[in-house]
Formats: sequence, C-alpha cells, structure tokens
Amino acid sequence: MKPMVVGVREDAEPAKRRDGTTWYRGVRETAGVASLLRERLQLTDGERRGIDETRFACAVTPHLLGLMDPDDPACPIRRQFVPHEHELASSADELVDPCGEERHMQAPWLVHRYPDRVLLLLTDRCAAYCRFCTRKRLVGHRGTTLPDDAFAQVLAYLRSRPEVRDVLLSGGDPLMLTDGALEGYLEELRRIPHIELLRIGTRMPVAMPDRVTPRLCAMLKRFHPLFVNVHVNHPKELSEASCAALGRLADAGIPLGSQTVLLRGINDDAAVIARLVHGLVRNRVRPYYLYQCDLAPGTAHFRTPVARGIDIVEKLRGYTTGLAVPTFVIDAPGGGGKIPVNPDYVVSRTRRTVILRNYENQVFMYHDIR
Repeated sequence: MKPMVVGVREDAEPAKRRDGTTWYRGVRETAGVASLLRERLQLTDGERRGIDETRFACAVTPHLLGLMDPDDPACPIRRQFVPHEHELASSADELVDPCGEERHMQAPWLVHRYPDRVLLLLTDRCAAYCRFCTRKRLVGHRGTTLPDDAFAQVLAYLRSRPEVRDVLLSGGDPLMLTDGALEGYLEELRRIPHIELLRIGTRMPVAMPDRVTPRLCAMLKRFHPLFVNVHVNHPKELSEASCAALGRLADAGIPLGSQTVLLRGINDDAAVIARLVHGLVRNRVRPYYLYQCDLAPGTAHFRTPVARGIDIVEKLRGYTTGLAVPTFVIDAPGGGGKIPVNPDYVVSRTRRTVILRNYENQVFMYHDIR
C-alpha cells in the first residue's frame, strides 16, 4: 500500500476533533501561505517580494504563525519561515547540493556517506519549510514519499551491507507520514539483523506539536533502540505545546537530541544559545549539534562567520554543564561529512608535556606518557 501522508490542508481552517477542540493541521500551497501571511502579519516590502517571487517551497503551520510577532520583522520565528527578498540573491559559493548527498546515494533516497550509518529520505514534505533548508533541491516540490519499489531497493542494499548498524530517517519530515506508514518502514528495517539503531530527524515537536500524539509515541516505543533528533533554533520555539510534545516522547523512553543551525540575527549570540540549550535540557533533550549554516542557495543572509560559532561554544564550555554544550560542526561542502570546529584549549605540546588552558584561561601542565 502506498504510504499516506498526515492531513496537511490547503488552507488554514481548523479541523475539529471528536472532543470539540481545534487542531490546526498546517498549510501546504505557496499561494495559500501567501494570503495567510498577508492577512496575519504586517509584512515588509522585502517580505512581500520574497513571498511573491521565491522559487523555493513555502509552508507554515498555524502553530508557528501563532508564535510570530506580527509587527516585528526581526521576530526569530518569522525570519526562519517567511520568505524574504534576500533569498532571491545567489552567490558563487552556494551549492545546489551543499552536503554532497547525491554523490553518496547508493539506492533511491538512500545516502551512505559514513562507514556504519546511512541516511534514508522518506518524504520530500515538511509541515513548514525553513528558508535556510539544506535540501531546497528536494523538499516541497512534488509532495512525494519513498515509493514501494525504491524502498525494496533500499532494503536489498542494506541487507548486503552488514557494516551498516544505524539508519537515520529524514526527508522532508518523517512525521509527515501517518503512524501506519511510518510503522511499516520501521518494521521492515528492524527485520535486518545488523541494524542496531534507528533514528528519526524531525521538526514536528516545534512546528506541529499536536502531531506527537500518545498513539505515535506508543508506536515508536516498540522499535527501541530508537532516537529522535529535533531541529530547534531559538528558545521561542520551546512553547508550552512544544514542551508537552517533547515530554510525551521522553516519557515513552525515547532519547532526544537537538540540532541547531547557527543563523545570523536569529541565534548567533551566546546568551540566546545558552537560553536555548538550558530550555532543551529542562525538557530532557540533549543538545547535539550546532551547525554552521550550509551553503544552500539563497542563504548568504543567514550565514555567520565560523569564528562566531567557536566563540559561542567557548562561552558555554565551563560556564554551564557539559551536557548542555553542543558540538559545533561544519558539514563539509561537497560531501566531506561533519567536521567538529571547537575552541583550541591546547596551548602547546611536546613529547613529554601538554600545556592546556581552561575556560578561565588558567594554564596547566599535563605530563604525557611515552
């Protein structure tokens, strides 16, 4: 049976639950989003032009729309999801496939870049499209999911690769699939003996928290060890509803990690990142990666100097628990994979000694062994 996608409406009208409460499911079509944004927000000229002329997918959920400041174009939620004329520009260093996924695609929708793990793209749909998305070449254009024949090729490839022990499900957003469709994929992957770990990358807990239902959590719990990585960029995204969604996942015994993209004027500040990671840890989410923004088309206005990310990590390390300090990485352009970029705490090194500095710039000598 062809996988079904959870209800994403063409308009912003609410769907009524049996108990009479309202569940806003989201917005799909760019035209529908445009009229909604014009109605709800005091748009700038740059936003109007971006909405009218963008060549990239555009969608926003009513939940995210409710978090946006209608009068402030610098609102960190608004800047992540509302198109702007800045994204119409391009620069010579931008890449259609900035992470080199196509060159590592070993089966349809399957990327095998690291020795023991693979990336499986289940759908090209998201509930809301980030303006800095690294997969702009793929997402939101056709509204398709992984076809049955392509999944059969994926399974055949994985069965022939005993070194693969970890499968990351991404897209698009895997939680755009119905519970039954996602369960079907997980069941087939779990039948492969050497696959030890399943992971899901999703934006749903912050984009559409009501998607994270008790039923979904109970289904995911059947497939442990299963991890969920949540994309969160700003403390404002940790709304009451989003925190409740994260709590439902954590209560199901699902280990949670976060991935954050460093974005100019949104979160490129140590105090903002500190509030974010502290909020994540309070909600049982381990800050995992802080990404330098990829060289995706139309993203120059989002990118920060690499030195900014290093500085932010240095202002976290030692000043808060190590559990709350993410690893700052650059996903090497062209397919080199994630490369950690961290402050240098090694002052000098000889055959017998290592001179180190701590977070307070105090210097210490460690006697190395030969």
